[in-house]
Amino acid sequence: MDEIATRVPEAERDRAVQLIQEAYAQGRLTSDELELRLEGALTATAPEQLEPILADLPGGPPEDDTVELGSTGGAIVRTGDWRVPRLLRVHSRYGGVRLDLSQAFIARSLVDIELHLAYGSALIILPRDASAAADGVRTGWGRITSKVRAYGGHPHLRVTGELAHGTLTIRHPRTWRTTRH
Repeated sequence: MDEIATRVPEAERDRAVQLIQEAYAQGRLTSDELELRLEGALTATAPEQLEPILADLPGGPPEDDTVELGSTGGAIVRTGDWRVPRLLRVHSRYGGVRLDLSQAFIARSLVDIELHLAYGSALIILPRDASAAADGVRTGWGRITSKVRAYGGHPHLRVTGELAHGTLTIRHPRTWRTTRH
């Protein structure tokens, strides 16, 4: 069971290999460094093992990995292939938030998302193996709905903050079934 929980997701391993190859192509790594880092990325058994391999590369996890997003009247949306920081702070006065992490590059095993929404709702879509705990979120006139396991997944998201008038929904991507007639 522990092997499954700590296994490196294929997308993270592919992204690590891509970053290493790009650094080599840009002349940032020697052929020996390329070989060592590729071997490390391909044999990593836990996501934490990728961090030191990528730390000094462009696109790798920086030391102070905090991103702040804000809006006073529009939606905040992150989807597709984007890099999720260690700490993501989201502030919105009037507007919704949609954070789709299902295809994102997540270098760390623990991600903190801090939500501060006055009037608006938030939707967080997690990768299939991920878990999330929203115990640190306070609501005024809203609710929190989580359709994912609270602990034990990789990566694990810790969601905190405050939603005065809105809802928070955390779920995995939907799978659409087609039926043959």
